[in-house]
Amino acid sequence: MTDLFWPGDERAGELMSDAYLLQAMVRVEAAWLSALVDAGLVPASDDVDLTALVTADDVEAIALGAESGGNPVIPLVKLLRSRVGEDAAAWLHRGLTSQDVLDTALVLTMRHVLDRLLDELRAQVTTLSVLAEQHATTPMVGRTLTQHAVPTTFGAIAASWLDGIVDAAESVVDARGQLPVQLGGAVGTLAATTELAGLRDLTDAPSVAAEVVAITSEALGLRTRRPWHTSRGPLTRTADALVACTDAWGHMATDVATLSRTEIGELAEPAVDGRGGSSTMPHKRNPVLSVLIRRAALAAPGLGSSMHLASAMAGDQRPDGAWHVEWATLRTLARRTVVAASQTTELLEGLRVDTERMRATLDHSADDVLAERRGVADLLDAKHDDDPTTYLGFSGDLVVDAVARARTFLEENA
Repeated sequence: MTDLFWPGDERAGELMSDAYLLQAMVRVEAAWLSALVDAGLVPASDDVDLTALVTADDVEAIALGAESGGNPVIPLVKLLRSRVGEDAAAWLHRGLTSQDVLDTALVLTMRHVLDRLLDELRAQVTTLSVLAEQHATTPMVGRTLTQHAVPTTFGAIAASWLDGIVDAAESVVDARGQLPVQLGGAVGTLAATTELAGLRDLTDAPSVAAEVVAITSEALGLRTRRPWHTSRGPLTRTADALVACTDAWGHMATDVATLSRTEIGELAEPAVDGRGGSSTMPHKRNPVLSVLIRRAALAAPGLGSSMHLASAMAGDQRPDGAWHVEWATLRTLARRTVVAASQTTELLEGLRVDTERMRATLDHSADDVLAERRGVADLLDAKHDDDPTTYLGFSGDLVVDAVARARTFLEENA
């Protein structure tokens, strides 16, 4: 996929594409039908692979048919029933509601998104750990409110980036581990499935209905959970994890963009032929990766907010519009986050650190950046050292602690 409105969109590949979602919906229908058979609720029909009956060529027809019912599940079920035998058609989708299928399909597609993000995050944590250790004693000017403050090290700055990315990675792991199925029927009570079990004279019909949910969950590799038609925590939690990622990357990209300014020149993005050029100023090499990462960080919170607003407006037992706004919002947020993840990994792996420029800037401002040190010494009527590289506080400990935490994360999430 490509998108002229979002340069770099192709980095997300087919994640959350129409065809991707369509196949996920078919998987849900197939898993549920198989579970009904396994639980003894419906007769086994001739083996039919539902996933082979629908392809990307069917996307347009299903999309066009979605408006009449307000969602794409209705035309999908109609299409599937037209392509299977009468026995399978009679039992296909029985006991489900459209929201069950689409919510669970969204969860399946988001699982692939989170897996991709974890791959990128692990690579970033590894790269940043090395960078922080390499520059644990590389002195530079610390800046607050855009002005020179006191000395620090580039290792300490990298450690700060590292902590933010590990925070985000932990939220992704948490969201990934809690992805649930949505299987509740019309109002979340599994009434049709329970009724079917009763008509089959099966003992403890509600337990049989619960068993169908468990079988389906296991087949799809998702957590079993009570229906969440209007309790949208699973999706808002996931959206929050995505925003946490762009927050962390945006912080880092902001620093890189600032420190790569011509008049500062302490950092530089990886050099790639053709990247960073200007249409009118051939001398420029713009920090394009940082710019695009910041773009994602600026856009993501609004999309996350839309997910929370939809959650708050999810009324009754099935939402009237609030649910519908989630799909495209989540797709946009997910794809943009994956794109930013890829760009961040590339930025970190090729980041150029000019230690000589850092030291020169520090030496030039030594008198100013040691003002705090002189103030402390004056309080005790003591002498002070004029070497800015000896006023680094416990910056070394910051690096050690951040890297140790990062290694623990990598070991636990290998």
